[in-house]
Amino acid sequence: MKTIYLTGQNNFGNRGCEALVRSTVELLRAELGDIRVLVPSADIARDSAQWPEAASLGVEWVEAPTVPSGFINWDRLCRRLPFLLGLQWPRLQPDAKLAARIRQCDAVLSIGGDNYSLDYDLASLFFFVGIAELALAANKPVILWGASVGPFSARPAVEKQLIAHLKRLSLITIRESHSITYLRERGVSANVQAVTDSAFAMTPQPLPVDGFWPMHSDEGVVGLNVSPLVEKVRAAAGEPGVLIRESAAFIRRVLAETRMSVLLVPHVAPLDGSATNNDELYLQQILAAVGEHGGRLAQVPSGLNASQLKYVISRCRFFIGARTHATIAAMSTSVPCTSIAYSVKARGINRDLFGHEDFVLPTPAVSDQSLWDHLQRLVVGEPQIKALSAERLPEWRQRPKLAAQWLARHWQAQEAVHG
Repeated sequence: MKTIYLTGQNNFGNRGCEALVRSTVELLRAELGDIRVLVPSADIARDSAQWPEAASLGVEWVEAPTVPSGFINWDRLCRRLPFLLGLQWPRLQPDAKLAARIRQCDAVLSIGGDNYSLDYDLASLFFFVGIAELALAANKPVILWGASVGPFSARPAVEKQLIAHLKRLSLITIRESHSITYLRERGVSANVQAVTDSAFAMTPQPLPVDGFWPMHSDEGVVGLNVSPLVEKVRAAAGEPGVLIRESAAFIRRVLAETRMSVLLVPHVAPLDGSATNNDELYLQQILAAVGEHGGRLAQVPSGLNASQLKYVISRCRFFIGARTHATIAAMSTSVPCTSIAYSVKARGINRDLFGHEDFVLPTPAVSDQSLWDHLQRLVVGEPQIKALSAERLPEWRQRPKLAAQWLARHWQAQEAVHG
């Protein structure tokens, strides 16, 4: 039985990470049969409770490695002395557990969606690069799985190192065209394969919704996800709290001028209840700011897993979301959706699926009026969106299989050579 190590995620508090792991395992098993999948976790007890059937699918939870303090200190030093970025990033020295995981696996899949970008700190970026390089040095195939990549143009010295690394990977599967164009312009194409995000293929898990569904009429429900991540972007631009005020004003407008109801849908909520980067707590502030709503506004309760949230989102008539995998849950179930975008990934996914970016709302432009305008755009475009989704989604749900098929061919070729 083949063993695959997943790197790039360490907890299911982010339901997008959970969606990637669940859908990846689902796709791998469909193409490769019985496999053993090592899934790193920083909180095995909570993550395994979130996915109780994981063991029956070949999943083995393993302790997640942590970013070395040397990487964190190097990152801090580079912030103060940017010229140091021109030096080679320190090599990852694995602990005994990580080294053993790499030795025992037959392939490494780097998931996480956007870990290979400047959206997060350089310490974590080069940590994941370091794990991939360890596997390559051990002659293990390494696949960057269903990712967005870059751009790294704002840090030329970082870009140089990352481009050289990307060329060494066994396969790079990219989920949107903006990243493919970026890579091609920098000479990375021979090992690049266009796919779609694996979460497009994740099976929704039905559950009763009557206990939290808002009162609604035949005009349906608007799902809304606004996150503290985009709040952080606006606060950095000198507008703290503006998204709560504008989102609340938009909701009041929907309730006053339509017969639709609104459902607030958190998609990142730490399983230990931490307030850090917690959609549930952030959306509760919006809920409180709206005031009287006559039962037509509600929030999804805590504790739902990624597959259940996909089912909840599929029940909405329209969806507006900031979390990428919340919007993918909508798109993949034919729910007309606007993406509140803070990076190229939302733009690329929209352009590839629809042929345009009309349903992308940049984070700096989010306001009561822009949210309302996008909702009207979804209402007007609903028939066309449904028709286009019916035409394209069957293929989009199949395309993530390409990486698993490549892996099957790779192993067959190895077996042919070594007998």
